Amino acid sequence: MAKVAFIGLGVMGFPMAGYLAKAGNDVSVYNRTAAKAEKWVAEYGGSASDTPKAAAEGAEFVMACVGNDNDLRSVVLGENGVLAGMSSGSVFVDHTTASANVAREISKFASDAGCGFIDAPVSGGQAGAENGALTVMCGGDAATFESAKPQIGHYSKSVKLMGDVGAGQLTKMVNQICIAGLVQGLSEGLHFAEQAGLDARAVIDAISKGAAQSWQMENRYDTMLDREFEHGFAVDWMRKDLGIALDEARNNKANLPVTALVDQFYSEVQDMGGARWDTSSLIARLAANAASKA
Repeated sequence: MAKVAFIGLGVMGFPMAGYLAKAGNDVSVYNRTAAKAEKWVAEYGGSASDTPKAAAEGAEFVMACVGNDNDLRSVVLGENGVLAGMSSGSVFVDHTTASANVAREISKFASDAGCGFIDAPVSGGQAGAENGALTVMCGGDAATFESAKPQIGHYSKSVKLMGDVGAGQLTKMVNQICIAGLVQGLSEGLHFAEQAGLDARAVIDAISKGAAQSWQMENRYDTMLDREFEHGFAVDWMRKDLGIALDEARNNKANLPVTALVDQFYSEVQDMGGARWDTSSLIARLAANAASKA
């Protein structure tokens, strides 16, 4: 049992913090919308704090899962930020999908405060968080990672140290790059099957046992064919993540033509009113384009 703080109770953070409480930890939470924190306490116990600083006071581990670089800075830095409340020797674990640069920035501030830091973005979406089955990609020094790993493990199926600070965020960028191409390929395949007059479900049954198989195919083809796009990871969030990856690619000279193209396709989905649809909604764009040419 440890004293733990969790900052950010969105669709990911809410269940993640819940697993820490169910593991027997004394958990203090902070959320920008206080009602969400009060709801969490009603469900899991623990306590809610008015500021990130107050939540972090006395905590051995502080976890955060917020929106972007600026959101992260707002809850970490300043007189009411978590670092103002953390004690020397405690560890800050950031689960936000953010830039590698902000991870290095926060790490330096944490080091100056005598605290450890791990950048630890996650993959698995809302379902992974709710089932305690996230994949966590970490950056930081080995000793700090090993100290935090048991706590991270309460809501994860895989926790791996990828390298120094920033390596977790860079690995998450690879994850999103791969997903973007896979979802676009699956969307095109299903769209082609529909346009060709095939039974698309029979097609998937035939090809899913071979080289075309993927997690996206197994878990999303059915709802894509039914045009159901309510599976948690929104197009707005994916565009944020792909923007981070494309910015990093400009710095390291990586060539990401497919990623850039799919990012633009997602912008078209946003224009269709699909900002909150999940990422499998790329097929809706293809169908709409085909209909406009009919």
